[in-house]
Amino acid sequence: MKTQRSLSIFLSALAFVSTTATLTTAVQAQDRIAQSIPMSRMLRTLTVSGRGTESIQTTIAQVRLGVEAQGKTAGDVQAVLAKRSNAVVTFLKSRNVEKLETTGISLNPVYSYENNKQVLTGYSGSNMVVFRTTNNAAGEIIDQSVKSGASRIDGISFIATDDAIAAAQKIALRRATQEAQAQANAVLSVLNFTQKDIVSIQVNNAVPRPRPVEMNEAAMQSRSTKIMADPTPILGGEQTVEASVTLEISY
Repeated sequence: MKTQRSLSIFLSALAFVSTTATLTTAVQAQDRIAQSIPMSRMLRTLTVSGRGTESIQTTIAQVRLGVEAQGKTAGDVQAVLAKRSNAVVTFLKSRNVEKLETTGISLNPVYSYENNKQVLTGYSGSNMVVFRTTNNAAGEIIDQSVKSGASRIDGISFIATDDAIAAAQKIALRRATQEAQAQANAVLSVLNFTQKDIVSIQVNNAVPRPRPVEMNEAAMQSRSTKIMADPTPILGGEQTVEASVTLEISY
């Protein structure tokens, strides 16, 4: 009897341990499953996006201009380009323009067609540079660059200073956030839900959009062949900085 009773107690203890281990394994499995599920799936969430803009006055003109030449031989064209380009660059440096750099150099053969045959007639080439200056000085510098040898003006882009753009970016981001929050408030109030926490925030960098102004072909030819008594008028206008913010909100 004593032996049977001991065996019964042993079996009961063994069953308890087995049940406990099974429950522990189940709980651990549930924990692993819970940990594998993103927080956003365990919560009721609302995702909203807002956009903000801020316009600021441009004060810097970025000018793209260059020298073009044609000739019978590649050496002749390159010599002319080098002479005129040096003159233009020397002038621009004397005016202390900013971010002066070469953006393109080209030298290409020119062909004509006679009796269905391709005939080499010469070469053409160009040297292009870009620089920055103030809006007020841009017109006069362009005119003097043409006098120095520039024969091509690709166009002008207007931008604000780095400090002005940085300040505008903060304003644009704040407006984007306010718009996103306003959208969330409108949706949740209609559905009679209460906002809890901001689960995630995604900020897209505020991007300034330069204001480009391209000179048409007629204007470029006129400016390249004839310098008027008055300097070219340059009007900068405004530049728009944009930003967007996405909020994921639990409710």
